[in-house]
Parts: sequence; structure tokens; C-alpha cells
Amino acid sequence: MKLMVKLGLIQTAQYTDNKKGILQISKILKKLGRENTDIVCLPEQWLKNNEIEDFDLEFLDFKKIAKEFSMTIIPGAFYEIRKQKTSIISPIIGPKGEFIGKQEKIHPFDYEKDKVKPGKEAKIFNTACRFGVVICYDMVFPKVANTFVKKGAQVLFSPSRIVRRGIEPWQMYVQVRALENRIPILAANVENHKFGGNSLIIDLTENNKVVTTKNMKLNGECGKSKEFDLHKYEKSRKIRFTDSNNFQ
Repeated sequence: MKLMVKLGLIQTAQYTDNKKGILQISKILKKLGRENTDIVCLPEQWLKNNEIEDFDLEFLDFKKIAKEFSMTIIPGAFYEIRKQKTSIISPIIGPKGEFIGKQEKIHPFDYEKDKVKPGKEAKIFNTACRFGVVICYDMVFPKVANTFVKKGAQVLFSPSRIVRRGIEPWQMYVQVRALENRIPILAANVENHKFGGNSLIIDLTENNKVVTTKNMKLNGECGKSKEFDLHKYEKSRKIRFTDSNNFQ
């Protein structure tokens, strides 16, 4: 039995203000919606002001688009500032046009550690399929992706913001996580003079028991989607996890 879903990414440029950025990206979201894309993911901190005070107000246009096309939208990852703590979160807009939850960044990166409290839970969201959100630096740590998959994720999305000199190792991390867990990964990045784009849609292909990645890279500001049969990975994933032995 097949489980067919159409999954997408948007690679963004940099904007002078949030309103202009959201207006421009809304056009790409609508295009992906018309192409019957089920879930779309955007990069981490792609807006000029990434400290979002009111997510409902800031992403009102995205919520309307999600409802219009019955599409799940992961609008990126941003600072959420509250009296008790500051977090980096990835909010999830469900296909009915409302926020259905959020994933906190588990491993703040470098300068972020001074003010960002780490997340404590890998959450599974279930709309067109079961998915998890691995925020940027979380991709470096194998346990994060593995925990999502063992909790039932069928695909992983990764809102990221990777500088140009970090693109090569980042792409390695994303591909290895896909291979380790036998799961497709869609990783979105910002592309401008500082951040290196090359967003990845990673599928897996198997030939005579050897699994390799099949990669689609994005160039410039654009949106791309791909159809996946999520059931085709289950047998290989089960074998991989069964083969893993306990040791000290």
C-alpha cells in the first residue's frame, strides 16, 4: 500500500522588512498550493525582524493560504520572547489555517546559547503525514533525528540558516541523517550574500540492498515540491533499526 504525499521547500532571499518578505513568499506558497503540495517548509530566521511578538498577526497571510489550499506550512524558525524565557521555535500552521503547535530548537548555536533556552522535546505532528522538525544546528546531533523517527516521523523538515562556508558539511549532515534513519529530509536555507542557499530535498533509492540519496537542490529564491511514497522506506528502516545492537 502506498502513502503518497507532495512535500515542498521554499528557499528565500533577504528582505528589508517583514511585510515585504511575507508578501513575496506568499506568492510562492500559493504556487505550491496550486500544485497540490501537502506540506511546505521555509528556512530559519529569514525575516529581517526574527523576534516575533504575535505569530497569528505576523503570519496571517500564511494562515489564509494554508486554509485555502488545505496545506501545512512550516513558516521557518524564529525567536519567541516571553518573560520567563527566550526560545527559538518553529511554529506549524495546519491545513485548516490555524497554528497546531511548535517545535523548540533543542541545541542553540554558538551566540544563541547566551539567551536561548534549549528545547526539551522532539514533537511529532500529524497532518498529511507524521513529521518532525529539526531546526538548523539540531541536524548536527544524530540523536535528534533518530528520536523523531523512533517516535513515528515519516519525514523530517529542517528550517536552517547556513553560511556559505558551512554548506558542504551541512549537506553531509542532512544526507547522513537521511541514510542513518532511512527517511526523506527536506532542509530549507536562506540564500543571499552571507547565507549559501543550496536547500535540499532528499529522497532515498535502494539497489540490491544498497541505499543511496537522491538529491534535489534549490537555486535562488524559489519553491520546489516532490511527491513521495512514504511507505516505501518502512521495510528498510525496520531492518536498519533491528540491526542496531546495544553496546557500551
